[in-house]
Amino acid sequence: MKIALDAMGGDFAPKNPVEGAVAALRDFSDVSVVFVGDETAVRAELSLHDADHLADRISFYHTTQVVEMSDSGLDSVRKKKDSSVSRAVDLVKSGGADAIVSAGHTGALVAAATIKLRTLPGIDRAGLAVLIPAEGGVFILIDGGANLDPAPEHIVGFAVMGTIYARELLGCSEPKVGLLNIGSEASKGTDFARECHRLLSAAPIRFAGNVEGHGIFKRPVDVVVCDGYVGNIMLKTIEGLAKTFFSWMRAELKSSWIRMLGAFLARGAFRAVKNRTSTDEYGGTPLLGVNGICIKAHGNSSARALRNAIRVARAAVEQRVNERIIEAIQAHHEKVPEPEAAAA
Repeated sequence: MKIALDAMGGDFAPKNPVEGAVAALRDFSDVSVVFVGDETAVRAELSLHDADHLADRISFYHTTQVVEMSDSGLDSVRKKKDSSVSRAVDLVKSGGADAIVSAGHTGALVAAATIKLRTLPGIDRAGLAVLIPAEGGVFILIDGGANLDPAPEHIVGFAVMGTIYARELLGCSEPKVGLLNIGSEASKGTDFARECHRLLSAAPIRFAGNVEGHGIFKRPVDVVVCDGYVGNIMLKTIEGLAKTFFSWMRAELKSSWIRMLGAFLARGAFRAVKNRTSTDEYGGTPLLGVNGICIKAHGNSSARALRNAIRVARAAVEQRVNERIIEAIQAHHEKVPEPEAAAA
């Protein structure tokens, strides 16, 4: 299995991508990596690791451009054709790699994957499926920011794809889906939300109705669906609140020697909570719905996070997630015909 790694993507590239890839190569003997980016810089970073024994599973694809965070996602595909993220997607399209992993520009990855790979049959919009820790495990939030203004029909597609991912990758035998809304009643929310609720109720999924923001961490459902605008705001709010909370805790625990002693005695519990909420453990976010496996890691991903992003890509390829999505969306369309088809 060959993974195309965007070696120039992320805040700490190529250092962390290279270190993470070396760790993945050591842990997964069936994986090989194509480092896509500035070959000289990648080789220099690779020389810092004892990786000579991995040479037969390492290859390079030299590129001359890097997508900056200030670049437009769509423009980067048009104007920076030789960027590391664009060429990595090209490898998946041509069959030169089974999956792409990138910690770079989210908009560039989404645009490149959507334009070059196209969407799967029956899927009109791809969605970012983000794993979020909650009581008793994790839930999937989709869409995490790929589509800011989708149609209600696209939300149904997100629900079907999220259901497949939860079943195949997270081991949920019968995943439950909830629609993020301002109230649990079907009548709540905007016209858009009410239409989403109606369509989701008719879809061949285990739809549990509306879920509210304050309740989702109790994990009443396995998949939470929403548009990318709401989803991205929610993700950044969660991230900001978590950082602020830990900062408050740190300041309060250092305010007296008694609290510092208590913190020392409870350090194991604090470490467990930190690990549970760390994005490093979950690796990357799959872009579901495109005709190829694309995993987006956080921009400030550590080497461990990128190692785990490669693990996620490997699992998605192994479990043939895209094939399962195609089967599920076909079953949905057979049960619920398109409006024009039903009218005919």
